[in-house]
Amino acid sequence: MSDPQTPSPARLGWIRRGWRNVREAGGVQLAATLVVLCAALFIARFSWVLPDGNIPTPLTGEAERALYDLRAYYAADLVGQDERIVMVVYTDQTLIAARKRSPLDRGLLARTLQTLDGMGAKAIGIDILFDQPQDEDDQLIAALRGMQTPVAVAYANVATNRDDVVYEQQQYLESFQAQLAGTRARPASIRLDNTFGATRVWPTIVPGLPPLLGRAMLEDSDANPTRFAGYEGALDYRRARFVDEPLFASLQIDLLADPDPEVVPFLAEQIVGKYVLIGGDIVDYDRVETTFTSITGELPPGLAVHAEIIAQMLDDRALSPIPAWIVWVMAVLVVLSAALTALLEWPARRLAPFMLALFAGFIGIPVVLQLANVDTYGLPAVGWLVGWIIAFAAVTAAARASGAVQRNFAAGALGKYIPRDIAQAIIDKPELLSLGGEKREIFVLFSDLEGFTKMSHAIAPEMVAKLLNRYLDLLSQVVLDHGGVIDKFVGDAVVAFWGAPIARPDDGMRAARAGYAMWQVGEAFRREVADMDASLPAIGKTRVGLHYGEAVIGNFGGATRIQYTALGDSMNTAARLEAANKGLDSSVMASREFAEASGLEWWRPMGRVVLRGRARPVDLFEPAPDFPAEDIAILAQALAMVTIDREGAVRLAQAVASRHPQDAALGNLVQRITGLDEGGTYVLG
Repeated sequence: MSDPQTPSPARLGWIRRGWRNVREAGGVQLAATLVVLCAALFIARFSWVLPDGNIPTPLTGEAERALYDLRAYYAADLVGQDERIVMVVYTDQTLIAARKRSPLDRGLLARTLQTLDGMGAKAIGIDILFDQPQDEDDQLIAALRGMQTPVAVAYANVATNRDDVVYEQQQYLESFQAQLAGTRARPASIRLDNTFGATRVWPTIVPGLPPLLGRAMLEDSDANPTRFAGYEGALDYRRARFVDEPLFASLQIDLLADPDPEVVPFLAEQIVGKYVLIGGDIVDYDRVETTFTSITGELPPGLAVHAEIIAQMLDDRALSPIPAWIVWVMAVLVVLSAALTALLEWPARRLAPFMLALFAGFIGIPVVLQLANVDTYGLPAVGWLVGWIIAFAAVTAAARASGAVQRNFAAGALGKYIPRDIAQAIIDKPELLSLGGEKREIFVLFSDLEGFTKMSHAIAPEMVAKLLNRYLDLLSQVVLDHGGVIDKFVGDAVVAFWGAPIARPDDGMRAARAGYAMWQVGEAFRREVADMDASLPAIGKTRVGLHYGEAVIGNFGGATRIQYTALGDSMNTAARLEAANKGLDSSVMASREFAEASGLEWWRPMGRVVLRGRARPVDLFEPAPDFPAEDIAILAQALAMVTIDREGAVRLAQAVASRHPQDAALGNLVQRITGLDEGGTYVLG
């Protein structure tokens, strides 16, 4: 903080003059300044959670966690596949083959345990709660009682898993596990800490609760590091060095339940000497938000988190905690440095670089500590920054007798720095505190439910709300599952985009699959409503428009509300494509720009049209993953020759349509080819 160009006596003189101004501002101003300084100290110390440790601090808590996730992600070790741990998983294909979704097939598990026993695993952990009866329970209990390999069996109770277990489930679970007494199988807690929506730290140790699944497995193998006996710190996730190589090897449980005898030796090679975790890796079951989810968008199965816990213990990566008194000292230093800087009354040309360096230090100190394997979960960074701003503004206001202006500055800085929906952007680019946007190439999806507005006038408002909420929930999940951003809901319409704020190489593929899946979900919703109440009017089909193009992406709004959204002609084109489905007898329609940028080969050409309200023609493509490739080639040939041999083009298109008589969109294409203008374009009415 020293300034070599300014002699120490002069600097002290500026501080004395500033302090005199503060005192001369009056008792009320001085008292107000003291209160604000206390608030700044509070934020600098408690920017994560309020003093009781359970309630998140408004505004700053969300930004602190976002910043922690960011530094933890980039500080994480890049590693190859961990050969010490293997996951044996139920997948969606397993459930389809077993024709049983929930509870997971215990007969399959029993046979798998019998196969695994004797293969030389160090320990086995089961991340499946046996909290309700199933026909195969006796078979499973017999398998567990006969195990020679130590097995940690999942346990949870109402007190620690209130959202997942009720009293009756706990009673059955305990009676189930009581039958394992005296065997190599014992209960182990599978509770994970999802405080504030993500699993970032180890679960707290609760007296009377069995040891955590990973701890129990390492205890059974005599490899439990003593440093982790009472560890409740951060979970030190790692990142895969190679995109196509997961951190942990995974075997589908079907392979082990009824293995081919010739394959058993090869399976045993993958099991011997390893820790084996058994559980689900299912799309919509037991997915966990982790420290990395806000960065990558990925939701790993809970089983993978338990695997990371085991790996952290095996590597003896117990992150060093920061004592509370050090956090207090840092908070006090932050506020004192802000007050002294304000008393110096430096001009802006000198103050700006100093503040930039100081703020870089506030953000950089936690990063450096994270890289040094220090547990920075709970360490303020945004809190220091915001606390410094508030303290500086408060003292400056009193010293310069311009309290109102300076308080507005502090409130404005605080209000624009912390909002939840732009916290990540602020962390990446602090200059984005002001409103604005940037041009980006994005994949746009626009969907609409045919006839819902008309139907809503024919049924009770309560039923309208119920159906609409259910429908939007289904479609929203499709977008989120495919990594998209939900821009807005317009009645029953959903607008989403890919490519911002983070662009991924497979955004086009994600968006294309989401558009097709959205139509499929819409069809399932129609059947669901029909089965629910036959008296309800028929639900129309879901129509989807897809386009790829330039849009302005950013934060738009005013003083009281800011929204992250996309604006531009690309959004309008996607909406026009959605509406065009009605006239095209189709459900999902994409522009050429979207189809070519998607990276998929499942598109069939559907002609060139002028969309309603547009002047420029658009080449249409429809997703048809199961459509014969030879017919796609014929359609492309027909459309290429419409301007030189209209009759030949019609014959080719009719030949394809005749092979698919139920395909209304193909029949519509044939009709449009006969009505094309001289440029080979059809104008939609």
